[in-house]
Amino acid sequence: MANDRVEQTVDICRGCRVRDPGNTAPADLCASVLKRLGLGDLFPLVIAKSGVDADGSFFSMRLRPEQVEAWAPDLDTLKLASTLQLDTLGSAQDLTREIIVSMLMAPIAFEFPSVDELVSAVRIRINIVQAARKTTLAFHTTEAERPADCWRYDEDRGFVIRPGVSLTTALIKATQPEVSGTLYSFSCYRASEYVILLGIAQELQHCNPALYAKLQTLWTEHPIKSGQFHDVFLREQGSMDQPLPSRFFVPGDRTWFRNPDEPSADASGFEGSWVMYLGGGLFNNFWKRDMPYTLTDKCLEIYHWRHGLYKDEQGEERVDEGKVEQLVQASMANAQEVSRIVALMQRYREPRGVYTAAGGCLDTTREFARWVCPGTTDLMLPSP
Repeated sequence: MANDRVEQTVDICRGCRVRDPGNTAPADLCASVLKRLGLGDLFPLVIAKSGVDADGSFFSMRLRPEQVEAWAPDLDTLKLASTLQLDTLGSAQDLTREIIVSMLMAPIAFEFPSVDELVSAVRIRINIVQAARKTTLAFHTTEAERPADCWRYDEDRGFVIRPGVSLTTALIKATQPEVSGTLYSFSCYRASEYVILLGIAQELQHCNPALYAKLQTLWTEHPIKSGQFHDVFLREQGSMDQPLPSRFFVPGDRTWFRNPDEPSADASGFEGSWVMYLGGGLFNNFWKRDMPYTLTDKCLEIYHWRHGLYKDEQGEERVDEGKVEQLVQASMANAQEVSRIVALMQRYREPRGVYTAAGGCLDTTREFARWVCPGTTDLMLPSP
């Protein structure tokens, strides 16, 4: 049985793929990449090969199947940090290790045009995790605020940064109350964009200052958001037809937990929940940063949204979060109830606009940053 599982792992793991390797042997390239990331000890556990496909030559790196089976059976990476005894909160190097080990067992290959892009991708993920841990917002479905010394509101374009203000400073002050001293109100969707943008911008300052300068200018004139933000800044893996394994996450991923209950999903702000995966089995909590969610926590919360639904004095659909919190705590005290709710919610979500009894809250895809290095970036900023 164990051998069968290992063989199955061989079929589903693709790891990382780097283009244009030149004449360097795959093993030497792999050793060089891991050493550059401070993870040279992983080399004996990685399979490195060269290949050619329709897009040209490449070399690939993936974790040995027996190691995947030992560390993350069924590609469940939520317990990876615990299994490897990593302190990803206290050690950036441990966080790097969790990111790389997860990427090396990816069921869809992470593609990079160069080793530099792979390294930048890891650094962006670290930046995103560290920013998401510090981000705390005031929840409000109809109001939006930003620190006035960094931002101004434009009726046509939304919030833009003031001339001469650093983009990274403006993003940090808007999202991190330990810096600004204030909680600002905006949606979890916009907050996830700010966290991702900050992670990308910090890496651009390091590896591609010219592109960072263009990004800085753009945000003083025409900030990008919503669908355009996704198209410009993000890659997406998985699909409704070919979903990623439900418990496969890499630190720095953005994911969506959908509210599968149609009535409560009509309440503004409760259609679902956008979060960043922090590693260690935890997802960030934009409202209470010191109380990140486990997958079970998130499933229970979203499940009970339906029980907190009410209409306000204006007849608008609302969700009583205090009631939801009480119901979550009551459910947590009953192991059988937790199992029932988790079994219901940890199914893949239905397509947007579709609600059935079979639909859960788990998304089929993950989102992460595009390439950013000079000469290989595919992050194409629009004209203001």
